[in-house]
Amino acid sequence: MTADGSYHHGNLRAALLERAEAVLTASGAEGLSLRGLARDLGVSHAAPSRHFRDRQALLDALAVSGFTTLNARLRSAAAGGADGADGADEADEAAGPVGARLAGLGRAYVDFAVGHTALLDLMFTVKHADDSSAELRELGHESLLIVARLMEEGQRTGAVRPGDPVRLAQVAFSTVHGLATLAVAALLDDTPLSEAMELALEILLAGLRPGR
Repeated sequence: MTADGSYHHGNLRAALLERAEAVLTASGAEGLSLRGLARDLGVSHAAPSRHFRDRQALLDALAVSGFTTLNARLRSAAAGGADGADGADEADEAAGPVGARLAGLGRAYVDFAVGHTALLDLMFTVKHADDSSAELRELGHESLLIVARLMEEGQRTGAVRPGDPVRLAQVAFSTVHGLATLAVAALLDDTPLSEAMELALEILLAGLRPGR
């Protein structure tokens, strides 16, 4: 595509974000520039500025897009959808409906974290910046609330131990995020990620059950 007219208004924005994530993954945030993206997509140097006023606006939009995608996957898994279904087994069934969905949430998060490592790093970096937008902070917090709401449901049905559901969600996130970090850094040695994940989820779910 060699002309700005090759893209419809919304298509260029989507193409810029898609290409930006590819560059982010290959070269890091320092490799990103609006001019470079324009060159890669074969549009004029001014074309990206119609959608992003500067490089920081592009990074913010990438983070917003990332959290939007992540939250959609988490919601699907929390509802028992396909996003968290891969790897489901008898242990999930033994954990009960809420436990199975919590396990699905864990798998969905690890899948996203391992598949979009650079993007996830950017998402958290931009979210915690002093000048982060209200939209970005809200989207980031929603990821936690999706898990917390399922914790609350589990508490109502007696499947999850008492306690602040947000705190419980934070502990759950720390477990799966830590596992994803080890996997990305190749620190699981000879243990396949799928096996490590199922063991981590089994231990996490056991710890979340009410004491006998």
